[in-house]
Amino acid sequence: MLKYLSVGKKFLPHVLFSIGFTLIFLSLSLFTTPTLFENTASTLYKEPLARNQTDIPVKACFVVLVRNSELNRVLSSINQVEWRFNRKFSYPYVFLNDDEFTPEFIEATSAVTNSITHYGKVGESMWGYPSFINQTLAAESRKKMETLHVPYAQSESYRHMCRFQSGFFFRHALLDAYDYYWRIEPDVDYYCDIDYDVFKFMRDNGKKYGFNIAFREFMATVPSLWNTIQKFKEEYPEVVENLPAKKDSLWKFVTSDNGKTYNSCHFWSNFEIGSLALWRSNDYLKLFNYLDQSGGFFYERWGDAPVHSIAATMLLRKDEFHFFNDIGYRHSAYTHCPTEPEYRDKCSCVPEVNFDYNPYLSCYNIYKDAMK
Repeated sequence: MLKYLSVGKKFLPHVLFSIGFTLIFLSLSLFTTPTLFENTASTLYKEPLARNQTDIPVKACFVVLVRNSELNRVLSSINQVEWRFNRKFSYPYVFLNDDEFTPEFIEATSAVTNSITHYGKVGESMWGYPSFINQTLAAESRKKMETLHVPYAQSESYRHMCRFQSGFFFRHALLDAYDYYWRIEPDVDYYCDIDYDVFKFMRDNGKKYGFNIAFREFMATVPSLWNTIQKFKEEYPEVVENLPAKKDSLWKFVTSDNGKTYNSCHFWSNFEIGSLALWRSNDYLKLFNYLDQSGGFFYERWGDAPVHSIAATMLLRKDEFHFFNDIGYRHSAYTHCPTEPEYRDKCSCVPEVNFDYNPYLSCYNIYKDAMK
């Protein structure tokens, strides 16, 4: 199977006939309508009218990291995205897998959308153990974390996934053509009709990172992450020079003691709508490479959510974030459901199950305070 595969939509024969007839008619018109050639030079060459930015298409896609075995679960997610949003806007899908996609997977996923679908395998350089990782030490660390009842403590594939989502998904060749992305997971629910183009909203309003659930991290998974990032800042003053002033950043979302410690808050990255320019920036690549070399993805169990969240709060101004309150969403046991009355006709979720104000696990109130 080819490493990359794209599935487009074909024209029906009667459509091709209509297009051909129209082209013939226009060609004849050029020779039978002399007034087309009677314009003077001053009127023949006009500057094109300036277009409002909202009229310019956005280079955006859905990104889906998924295995063949998750076909039914990802079909459920895509069907909902199509019904709630994409049947109106027709953005393409990029499916990524650490194995080759099966013909069954490709046929089934391309059949549920009228959009173009791309399929790619993640190479070993993006998925697997880098040469600088001591795999014996990594195995010992996994056993230790299991005794602490850390989620996914023994999972190697989960660690590969977190590293890939943190530092490589945006470097896959199939994403080179795009500027914005929406991350989709298998077995999630979308509860609300979305009647506007979220990618144009992001672009036209200067937003770089969008989310709808703010969560607390299991701190046993990231015991050294915060200190590693502080060391990075000490060793890379040229990056620090580029950071927004703390008063203009969302720094207070991730630290409650002026930077001494990490408060465990992060944006739940299984739902992300963002600018790929953020992760492609030299400053973020330097940070990710530093974190990668430290080994924390394997010696601990660093997740892409805290890595993305801490990095975004460092690199972006607070006005470049957006809380997608109007996109009702469920992942595992947690749901964001807009509670305002105006969403009742658009959403099928129950406001009472909204996770935002969970006093123990939600960081939404901390986000609101940090935005002030």
